[in-house]
Amino acid sequence: MGLHKGDKVSWQSHGQRVRGTVEERITSRRSAAGRTVDASAEEPQYRVRSDKTGRDAVHTEEALRRE
Repeated sequence: MGLHKGDKVSWQSHGQRVRGTVEERITSRRSAAGRTVDASAEEPQYRVRSDKTGRDAVHTEEALRRE
């Protein structure tokens, strides 16, 4: 799929669909959104910001759906 900064996406959280925006593609192990993210260039993860709460979360590409 190849997500990019600014893409509108949605994901499942606590039984409901949350909508937000891709803020960053993460390709190395580091801290993001309050936890350690074990990402790599082969398996990137994405920092997304919720439209409703403004909070950041980190998800794999498989967990995100382009809106």
